[in-house]
Amino acid sequence: MSWNTFHNRGEILRDVVQVANDRRDGALPMSVPGVAENFTDELDLVGALLLKWHARLSGNIERATAREPMDLASAVASGWRTTAEQMPGVRLVIDRCIEQPAGPEMERAMRRARQREWARLAAAAGLANGESDAAVAAGRRVEERARAGYAEPAPVNRPVVADAADRVVEQPASLANRIKALLAA
Repeated sequence: MSWNTFHNRGEILRDVVQVANDRRDGALPMSVPGVAENFTDELDLVGALLLKWHARLSGNIERATAREPMDLASAVASGWRTTAEQMPGVRLVIDRCIEQPAGPEMERAMRRARQREWARLAAAAGLANGESDAAVAAGRRVEERARAGYAEPAPVNRPVVADAADRVVEQPASLANRIKALLAA
């Protein structure tokens, strides 16, 4: 993969994350400009979204456990909730791909990704080590605890369009914001 391809893929992925977080409908944003040219299929795009999710999750868990080192399970659950609040649309896309995979290959990949995430949650919470069934079960309980304190966001029906540079931009929601945007242009 060349630097330009890598850079373009990163820009497109940022746009996909933005669209997913803006819409919050759980649909994989395959129609974002550049997706078809930079991602081989839905599984490739979901895999990239999972990497974004896990990178943010790891950082949030690290910060939460530093703040709350005496109750690691609560800290890890807090880190998971923070990540879900920061990336609500991405979390919804991941959840939908788990519940309604596009095919058997995606189903296997999502099952494996979920088990690995649960094992990492358990390890971060100090409940288990490795990827054993016990670790997966412990991590699942940590995620359930996190979800119990998380209010899933409602879908947002804001139009999203591409600007002249094919970057995805959200349309201003209010008349005042629209006027400000026109004056700034």
